[in-house]
Amino acid sequence: MSHYIDIAHASLNKYDEELCGDSVQIIRKKDYAMAVMADGLGSGVKANILSTLTTRIVSKMLDMGSELRDVVETVAETLPICKERNIAYSTFTVVSIYGDNAHLVEYDNPSVFYFKNGVHKKVDRKCVEIGDKKIFESSFKLDLNDALIVVSDGVIHAGVGGILNLGWQWDNVKQYLSKVLEVYSDASDICSQLITTCNNLYKNRPGDDTTAIVIKVNESKKVTVMVGPPILKNMDEWVVKKLMKSEGLKVVCGGTAAKIVSRILNKDVITSTEYIDPDIPPYAHIDGIDLVTEGVLTLRKTVEIFKEYMNDKDSNLLRFSKKDAATRLFKILNYATDVNFLVGQAVNSAHQNPDFPSDLRIKVRIVEELISLLERLNKNVEVNYF
Repeated sequence: MSHYIDIAHASLNKYDEELCGDSVQIIRKKDYAMAVMADGLGSGVKANILSTLTTRIVSKMLDMGSELRDVVETVAETLPICKERNIAYSTFTVVSIYGDNAHLVEYDNPSVFYFKNGVHKKVDRKCVEIGDKKIFESSFKLDLNDALIVVSDGVIHAGVGGILNLGWQWDNVKQYLSKVLEVYSDASDICSQLITTCNNLYKNRPGDDTTAIVIKVNESKKVTVMVGPPILKNMDEWVVKKLMKSEGLKVVCGGTAAKIVSRILNKDVITSTEYIDPDIPPYAHIDGIDLVTEGVLTLRKTVEIFKEYMNDKDSNLLRFSKKDAATRLFKILNYATDVNFLVGQAVNSAHQNPDFPSDLRIKVRIVEELISLLERLNKNVEVNYF
């Protein structure tokens, strides 16, 4: 599948519990993606241990190609026994996506919501009995704009005994999701809307651990970022051609890199006089390039913005509305699903300034930190050093 599998998840702890009794494990590789959600018996520490063990065992064994029966038996034999109920118990749901084929495995969690172009579609499931457990399996093809939403029973029970006598109920959640999908396309936005609504129904005091995983098939949004000059000058033209032939948005970071692109393309570098920020060098324009920035200082500031964004998205929205070079770079990279870095390894003479950090590899280190943050946001990242 040439499209991008966008995955996001969020949880609410049961009120007054420090740990969530639900656990999520996401595995992404070039050829496939897997999402596992488990709901441990009860709440708090015990439930967290049960669900964490379940997600780790299930995801690892299935990722290694184990048969479903072996996975279920291993989970049953491994989980500790609850002394109060004398059972070892954790529900789980697994979504595996290979290319454009999806495979669901569901055990005792609410049924997965499947939407095709915003319209709910019933999934044909077959029941497989393994020991005393009834496991439901289903397989189907995914297309652009399809969405899968996995939830724990905390979603279905939201508002029970309070705003809603019987809780939110599965059909009501389905209707709500169909409306959300009309407005939002990114998995993170859909997931945020769902979890926020659950919290509101619980009046900010969740009566159960509440978890949602949203999987959305979206168009790939590609960005290529050239950082710094090549270590060999005779590679300048090759790198610029690679940049210009790439799909999607094009970004150049670094003054020397910008001069190389300008020379090869025979296009002027025009530095912007707008949005002056004493802490961030101004951005520039080159015809055919979507963003041109300074190098290390701007990249470091972009890393800081990503950390702010990932730590507390809601309180920092105003920060992300700025138009300085670092915020512009953040917006482009946050928009992307696929990011390709072209990282030159030539040493910049500016790095030898005594007022500049002494580590000559600082550029590479900052890029590597940025890559790590992007991967945590489920971006597909490729890096080429030259």
